[in-house]
Parts: sequence; structure tokens; C-alpha cells
Amino acid sequence: MTSSWSRVARLDVGRVADEVADQSGVQLEVEGLCSGGEVGAAYVRWDDGRRSVLKWRPGTGLEEFQAGPLAVSEAARLAGLPVPRTELAVQLGSAVATVQELLPGAPISVLDEDLLEQVLAVNEQLRLLLTGNSTVPGLNLYLTFDGPGFCLHGPLRAHNRRTARLDDWITAVGADHPGPLRGDDAVHVDFHPGNLLAVDGKLTGIIDWDGAGRGDHRLDLVTLRFGLHGGRPDPAVVARLDAILDEIPPDILRPLWAHMSLRMTDWAIRHFTPADVEHWTALAETRTD
Repeated sequence: MTSSWSRVARLDVGRVADEVADQSGVQLEVEGLCSGGEVGAAYVRWDDGRRSVLKWRPGTGLEEFQAGPLAVSEAARLAGLPVPRTELAVQLGSAVATVQELLPGAPISVLDEDLLEQVLAVNEQLRLLLTGNSTVPGLNLYLTFDGPGFCLHGPLRAHNRRTARLDDWITAVGADHPGPLRGDDAVHVDFHPGNLLAVDGKLTGIIDWDGAGRGDHRLDLVTLRFGLHGGRPDPAVVARLDAILDEIPPDILRPLWAHMSLRMTDWAIRHFTPADVEHWTALAETRTD
């Protein structure tokens, strides 16, 4: 069926740059949109010639954003990971605009085995990174209720019988695993090749921390597995990652897998084609029970 569900709003870069100037007095020259991404980002230039990235996240309060995603990304950056420094954060109505350091490199188009090892090393560094930092909130998986503009259950219920069955499984998993994710790990949440930068086979940047929070770092491995499914992955990389996921205790893996199943199937229903919905549903079903 054709989706009548609303899409997530995208960045209107000219308007946002003007509002940033009004709120902060900082004039940014817009160079153009960055490639990729679902909400959007743009290259901008400061008065002194420095280039940065302007981002916009709707439905977010600045205080909440600073306590969660910004705190997590800064902790990762201070731990030595290649994470962009946030240079400016401004509340614009019900959204937050940020200006971030522009890191070298381009998004990874094909994740090979060497890059996978670097990515896995990064994931391990996120483990227990937030120990002692009690102010960062735990991440919600939204398995029994809708997320804020994503992870919506209604589209799965309405799309077809197959996606409705998938939602039944997701909500059942949620009933067994209530509440936010537990743990003191930093979790990126959008840990896929499009948010990983590299130059000549070396990982140079991890970008788009806008949804980051506290929880279990293995959620990012599940996100990475779904991210590989979106392109034409190296079969050896898929096999290696699947083997790693197989080693995660089922009681831990199930809610993580349910979250990404909900997230990607809902997003496909609202933004992509029916064939894409089938594509993501098929992956989700490989680990349902």
C-alpha cells in the first residue's frame, strides 16, 4: 500500500542559517548541502574562512541535547576518537541547530575487512565510556510506544500483514524488556558507513552523533549490520559481523534487533518504496522468533 504517514522534515539551510544569525549573531556563509543523510546537513564558512558543518535536529530542546548527544560526543572526542567538535549550538523554536568541526575524509562507500576492524575497535572504545557520568540519560528503544518522529508503530500496523506481524514481535520483545537501555556505554545510534569517514583506508571521522546516549555499545553493531544491508556489502564483512552478533546473548540481542527492525521498517514505509519495505522487513525477520 502507499504510505500516507508524514515524512521527517528536512533542513532548509538558508532559513536555518538566517535564524542562527538572528539568535547568536554569528554569520555563516552557506556553501551547499552535504551529500547523504536523511534530515540534512550543509557546509558553511565562518568569517575567518574556516569551514564547518551546519546541522539541524527538529523536535529537540537545547538543554536535553546538551545533556545527551553533545555530552556523549564530547566524551568520545576527549577519549581520542575522531569525533567533530561542536562549535555552536542554538535553540531555534522546537529545533536545535549545531555547527560542527569539518573532519577530513569521505563517507565509506564499501566497508572492507580492514576498515571493519577499525570500526570494531572504535565500538570497543565506547564500552563503559560513560561510567561515572550519571547525567547522560539512557536511550529508549521505543518497542512499545512511538519515538519522536521515528520508530513509529502505526506504519507497520497499517502497511501490510507482514509488517504488522513484525510489529507484534517487536512489542512482545518490548514487554519483556521495558524501560531505557541499561549500561554505561556510549552509543552512537546511527553507526553506519555513511557516518564513518575515511581517507586511503584509514578511519578519520565518526559523524552525526545527534541521537547518541547511554546504553549498550552493541546496539551500534546491530545498527551497522542494518546499515550494510542498505548497500552492496562485502560478503566477508557481513559474515564477520553476523558472527559477532551471534555471540551476543539472545536476551541482550533481541531488544537491540527489535529496535532496528522497527526503526528501519518504519522509515522505509514513510520514505522509500514498497520494495524497500520488503528489503528491510526481510532482514528484520532473520532474527525474529
